Amino acid sequence: MTSQPAVPHGRAEALHLTGERTVPGITEENYWFRRHEAAYQALLPYCADATVLEAGCGEGYGAGLIASRARRVVAMDYDAATVTHAAGRYAEVDVLLGDLASLPVGTATIDVVATFQVIEHLADQHGFLAECHRVLRPGGTLLVTTPNRLTFTPASDVPLNPFHTRELAPGELAALLADAGFGIELLHGLHHGAQVRALDERYGGIISAQLDVVMGSLPGQAQWPADLLADIAAVTADGFDIGEHDLAASLDLVAAAVRP
Repeated sequence: MTSQPAVPHGRAEALHLTGERTVPGITEENYWFRRHEAAYQALLPYCADATVLEAGCGEGYGAGLIASRARRVVAMDYDAATVTHAAGRYAEVDVLLGDLASLPVGTATIDVVATFQVIEHLADQHGFLAECHRVLRPGGTLLVTTPNRLTFTPASDVPLNPFHTRELAPGELAALLADAGFGIELLHGLHHGAQVRALDERYGGIISAQLDVVMGSLPGQAQWPADLLADIAAVTADGFDIGEHDLAASLDLVAAAVRP
């Protein structure tokens, strides 16, 4: 998989990481971008020759990746500036402005709905999944990734990320999908692979090392140690492992569910 080109500077400022979305091409955010990219790569086979709706596309890089395998990709987001950016950068994708509470596509018209790192932001998760069920054709697939509550906010039911409404543990995600009428085909977890585990050993935890820099600085004024920044820049999607092992300790949950 080729690397994404850098986002032009002005657009990068407008779409910088706030905890709500991830942007490619920004060195300080590369760990998070590659972690998300690894999940897209793992689930791309489900999108082969399919009509795909990405619900909550953000910057659009994921829709662009999906378009390399899908017949057609429709991507939507609620934020007008984000939609304008994605439409301008990813010409191979049809980009729509819309609300996840009422997906702007017809009933039973979509083969695959992809929603990556989105459901934890939503107040009405049940209503959103009902909409996903509505737009999917019988036999269609819902692809979901979300942070694992057990590792992302382990000590509290209240998310530490101010943009998150409700985070999910593996069993909670499985129950939510089943309640919405989906059959679960795959429920895996994302872990650090060998490349990133080496950084964990070097820094006493690569996530903590990054958060220490950001949390100890005023917004936009973080001073990144050169060695840490170089190591973050070198992280690739291959630095993460996705599988069914040790699900409770995974960083992100990765699921595929089928509409009967």
